[in-house]
Formats: sequence, structure tokens, C-alpha cells
Amino acid sequence: MRHLGNMELGFETIGNATLICHDGGPVLVTDPWLDGGAYFGSWTLSHEIPEAQREHVRGCRYVWLSHGHPDHLSTESLEKLRDKTVLLPNHFGHRIRDDLKAQGFNVEVLVDRVWTPLTPRLRVMCIPDMNQDAVLLVDLGGRLIVNLNDAGDRGWGRFVRKVISGYSESYLLALSGYGDADMINYFTEDGSRLPPYAAAKTPVGQTIARMASFYGVRYFVPFSSMHKYQRNDSVWASEYTTTLEDYARGFESSTCELLPAFIQRDFLHDRLESISPRERALQPVDPKVFGDDWSEHLNSREAQDLEAYFRRVHHLERVLDFLRFRVGGREHFIPFRRGRFHKGITFEAPRNSLMTAVRYEVFDDLLIGNFMKTTLHGDFGEGRLYPDFSPYVAKYADNGRVRTRNELAAYFAEYRRRDPVGFLRSRLETHCMRPLQTQSAELLRAVLKPDSPAFRKAKEAFWKVRRAVL
Repeated sequence: MRHLGNMELGFETIGNATLICHDGGPVLVTDPWLDGGAYFGSWTLSHEIPEAQREHVRGCRYVWLSHGHPDHLSTESLEKLRDKTVLLPNHFGHRIRDDLKAQGFNVEVLVDRVWTPLTPRLRVMCIPDMNQDAVLLVDLGGRLIVNLNDAGDRGWGRFVRKVISGYSESYLLALSGYGDADMINYFTEDGSRLPPYAAAKTPVGQTIARMASFYGVRYFVPFSSMHKYQRNDSVWASEYTTTLEDYARGFESSTCELLPAFIQRDFLHDRLESISPRERALQPVDPKVFGDDWSEHLNSREAQDLEAYFRRVHHLERVLDFLRFRVGGREHFIPFRRGRFHKGITFEAPRNSLMTAVRYEVFDDLLIGNFMKTTLHGDFGEGRLYPDFSPYVAKYADNGRVRTRNELAAYFAEYRRRDPVGFLRSRLETHCMRPLQTQSAELLRAVLKPDSPAFRKAKEAFWKVRRAVL
């Protein structure tokens, strides 16, 4: 098909979570993952990046990075964009800012919830949250693009909906899919893999329609979920990835139009065209290619570093009795409460990626790679590693640089200061609405088919309540 080339005014979507905005040529690119793998080689892009879009990325003056996950902050891709100005959310701790500055990048931190002009017809507003994620609003010639990438509503939803209501033409770009873009590699104590929530294969279009209705947007573009698994030890999760055809399944809306995932939208000529990149055909790759030999053991110094890493996160000693790591067939035990071993977690992982995650403080990368095996002992509830493990280790400690109770208090106080009402809504969502949603969904799946009209009506009723409360 014919592509539009350099647009005078408009945008493109390509790759995993890459948005390219044009005003007299390419100006801004978000989360450019163009080459290489992610999560210790577990993920790779599902589709090729066409040369036309690569050229547009190279022509941009600004790069916006939403958060530190490697499918959004790709070091291999960013290295080729050193002449750009990197725009960042105002995340507590400023880890990404400090790391990139130390590497010689030109970095600017955007002021929270303030429009920042980049060109006469392009301005941006950034909304960071306490989960170390961020939203980017782009006003492009009077149209609004809402880039949620991976961010879930952490109290900012009502503010974003209010901004959207002021535009007659709005586009929502957000993570959607069956749910494999998270830690799903859980096992029972007898060694059997637990079916992930993604196994329900709830029609993705239903979720998209509810999200579009919740935010009140005119168009939805599938985004931030275009990956494939390539490691021998994670390729099992391919069953739960979302294909381009899956996004439309179950989509019904009288107010929102579902657009293709990869598009070029030309505002001046009122033209929309699909980009049809080649889907990548993959063969499973031996983990040793990425430095992982499952038979390797930890040495004594590595075992000490592993224990020290987790003991620094003080919240764990309040909620867990122990952590156990199984590496190369040998076990390393970290007790938090002497003589009490009712509630804990066993992680089985290869030595190299485990210690790399510890050394560079990126434990979330190990979780999301879905080759590390996780067994929960005791009562963790429906959230499993949420809300007491993953946020405190991966979000607050690794990214926010806060580990003690006093540091956490300052962390939460800062986000409460920035948005007092939104902070309270976020706490309500985390401790009340989200557990209720999970329990309700599990109950509904037990008695109704996920693609049945009754199931859909029940979910829609919940979202109406959620919108009214939050």
C-alpha cells in the first residue's frame, strides 16, 4: 500500500508503544523500541519496524520515555538517538533522569500537568504517578492524543477525562490484551503451573469498549502490547499473547471507533491509512544465547548480595515470613521471621539474569520475562504478588529509590501533595475497587461464559460504578 511520507500535521503508531507526532515533519517520538530484545531476551517485537517509520523517528527532535521497562526504555534503540532531547515524567527519585544524564543524554523533566509547547501546533502534558508510570497528553493542532501506554488509573483518571471532554476529536492509545504483559508464571507447591488470568481469553474488544467509554474518547488505537516471546523457557507464554485480529473481538460501541494498531493519521488532509508491517516469524532461542545457563550456581558473594538486596526493602519483613531462591538446583533461604514459615515466595531462576536484576535493580524485568518460576506459600489473595511484593520491590525501591518506612512515607506524601484527591482515589482503587473487580470477575467466569451477553452486561455495570466513584 502507499504510505503518506512526511506529514505536515498528524501522527503515526508503530512497534510496541511508539507514537510519532508530526508538525511540519517529525517532532516527537514516544518509547522508541526499534531493535533488540527486552526482559533478558524473553520479548522481541511482534512486527518489523518499516524503514519509513525508522526515518521519521530519526528525524524527531524530542523523545519521551514513559517509564523504565525495557520495551519502553530500550537502551539499544536510545543509543541511536543521542542527538535528541529526552523528555521525562517528574518521577520521584529521578532514577531515569540521573542514569541518562550520567550517560551523556540531554534530558528535560516535564512539569506535572502543565502544557509544554514543542512547536506552534504541538504541546504536551505529562502526568506521572506513584507506580512510576506516566501518561502523556498531546494536543496536536487542536486534536488530543492520550498516550496511556502501560499506565493504569492511579487517581488521575478523572483529571484525564476532564481534559478529554474539552476536545471533539480524541485518540486513546493504551495497553490492551489478554494480560500476558505482566508476571504470569506461577506454580503450585507440587510443581504444576497455575493457569494465568489471561487463559480466560476475555474478548479484548469488550475491555477496549469499556475503557473508551470510561475515558470518553472518540477513537481507540491498540498499543503497548505488540510483543512475542522468543526464549525456550518463556515461549510457553505465547499462548496468551494478543494478535492484531484479537483486538476487535467483542468490540461494540456507539461512541468510539476502534482503529488498527499501526496507522498514519494525516489531520490536514483528513486521511487515515493503515501501516502493514511484516509480522516476525520466530524460532525459540536457547537461553544460553542471553547468558542464562539454568545449571549454574550462585557463589557465596552472590548469595550475600541477593539477600542484602531484599533485606533493604523493609516492607517485606512486615508481610512475608521468608523468600527462597532456587538457582542451579540449590536453594538460598532468606528468613524474615525466625521460626515462622507460613507465608513466603519461592523463585526459581537462572543465575545470570537473577544477579543482573539484583545488580542493576531491575527485578521487574525478571518477573515480566516469564521464564522465572514463582511459587506462593500461604495466603496471598487474588492479587498474588500485588500489592505487597511487586510494587514495593520493583516500583518503590528499584525505581523510586525508597526502601525504609520513613522513605516510603515521604514518597507517598509527595504524590499526595501533588494530587490530594487523586491520591485518595488511587488508594480506594487499590484497596477496595480492584480486589472487588478481581473477585467479581472470578465469580462471573465461574457461572457465565466470558463472551456471553450476561457476562458483558455484568462487567459494564461494574465499570459504570467505577466511573461514578473514581
